[in-house]
Amino acid sequence: MAVVVDAAVTQSVTGALVGVIDELARLDPLALADGATIEALHRQLERLGAVTARAVAGFDAGRTWETSGARTASAWVSWRCHVPLASARRRVQLGRALRHMPAVEAAWLAGDIGEPHVGLLAAARTPATAGHFERDEAMLVALAGDLRHHHFVRALAYWSQRADPDGTERSAEDRHHERSLRMSSTFGGAWALNGLFDPVNGSIVAEVLNKLDDELFEADWARAKARVGEGARVSDLDRAPAQRRADALVEMARRAMAMPAGARLPEPLFSVLVGYETFAGRICELANATVVAPGALVGWLDRAWVERVVFDGPSRVTDVGVRQRLFTGATRRAVEQRDRECFHETCDVPAQDCEVDHIVPWSEGGPTTQANGRVACGFHNRERHKPRPPPGA
Repeated sequence: MAVVVDAAVTQSVTGALVGVIDELARLDPLALADGATIEALHRQLERLGAVTARAVAGFDAGRTWETSGARTASAWVSWRCHVPLASARRRVQLGRALRHMPAVEAAWLAGDIGEPHVGLLAAARTPATAGHFERDEAMLVALAGDLRHHHFVRALAYWSQRADPDGTERSAEDRHHERSLRMSSTFGGAWALNGLFDPVNGSIVAEVLNKLDDELFEADWARAKARVGEGARVSDLDRAPAQRRADALVEMARRAMAMPAGARLPEPLFSVLVGYETFAGRICELANATVVAPGALVGWLDRAWVERVVFDGPSRVTDVGVRQRLFTGATRRAVEQRDRECFHETCDVPAQDCEVDHIVPWSEGGPTTQANGRVACGFHNRERHKPRPPPGA
């Protein structure tokens, strides 16, 4: 069916849009610098992105771009709009995908979800999952609108595992087979490093590298304080973050060479969460919250330790060690497994990189129990103890 486009109407709409943007651009940025306005601007920006994606997809289908000699609509958009070809292709692909995702399209047009959500949902809708997607589309859109983005990514990954378990396992095998590491000497004698790891092996390397990076940072900080005093700042450190991370990798190699032959290697710990799925759904992920296929863990079972964590409700494991000051042992593990990341709503630092502290402070009689513990990153744990100005001050 041919679509008749009224040029006068489109010019009028475009002119009105330009007028609104011009008016906003003339405002002092501080006039827009409040939370409600920022949220509203982002919402309208996503709505405009949805309209643009639909328009680009329609432009692609209409094939009027052929008159310019362009090979594709994406090439034309890249040329005329001065955007990377990859960005233009993504717009076309998302616009095409919307034709098969009516609930996603409606939510994007309303500003309830954004382009990152749409891209993930479009990727999750494969020939193998199309039927499940049609059934669950409204539910997935609701999750996209309600959850923080990284929580939605995790939920969608679990949905994909359920909808296409064989495809999930094949994808995990492909990522493992694609692992690579290249280290080459440059013309000047320096070394260039480039690599790709699957989620499990990558998390092993990253965890050790991060620990060494933290160790070197503490050493740098101590030297800076000795040289400058208590007023030392990050700019006073001897090394930039990238330099320190490179040195951490060298230190990793040095310590590996110093390890005695036949030394016992670290072994992975698998936590089996009994009863968790009853109230919170399936979970198969690494400590850094990366969702992995169950098959990706099989190769580690013969060298892993296994711990059992029994849940008897949505927020209760088993309390251990009431009369101690610090959260350690089973009590700490219970809080970590329950919370899984920093308690603060704006923070997503995983539990393994956080501290466990009292909700009601120990100094005020708060017990060291699971019910009175929560996971907090270093920043938010320190922030709660800072004195607050009185209201209106």
